[in-house]
Amino acid sequence: MLSMKNPVTQVLVVEDNPGDVRLVREVFDEAGFSNHLSVVADGEQALDFLRKKGRFSQAPQPGLVILDIGLPGKSGLEVLREIKQDHNLRRIPVLILSSSSARADILKGYELYANAFITKPGSLDQFIQAVRIIENFWLEIASLPGQNEAGLI
Repeated sequence: MLSMKNPVTQVLVVEDNPGDVRLVREVFDEAGFSNHLSVVADGEQALDFLRKKGRFSQAPQPGLVILDIGLPGKSGLEVLREIKQDHNLRRIPVLILSSSSARADILKGYELYANAFITKPGSLDQFIQAVRIIENFWLEIASLPGQNEAGLI
């Protein structure tokens, strides 16, 4: 369950694989956090969501982004670059959760200021465990910048 000390009230998942989205939702649901989870399927939607453009004009500002890098259209690494270059978004922690274990992808993710790079485990049980660890660490243990009514603090 979400700790009272942690100011994160919303999480944005940027993932185009419906199976992975379902698993993330299930883990967050078990933790009582699923109603604070938003999902978009590509990089353009992610940036529109974060910048509150178009159909996302009323979207909640996430305190954490879980980002796949293998997205259709604008890649996750391109999205990460834009987030970290945007003064209004750069403090939002971004976790890369990707099927890639390529050293070049990992290095590029950290060069672009990802807060963590997690390679998706191969088995279902390991994937669920990885998402539980993300939820536990980033939403219960870590101290994050947080949000207030005006946005990030």
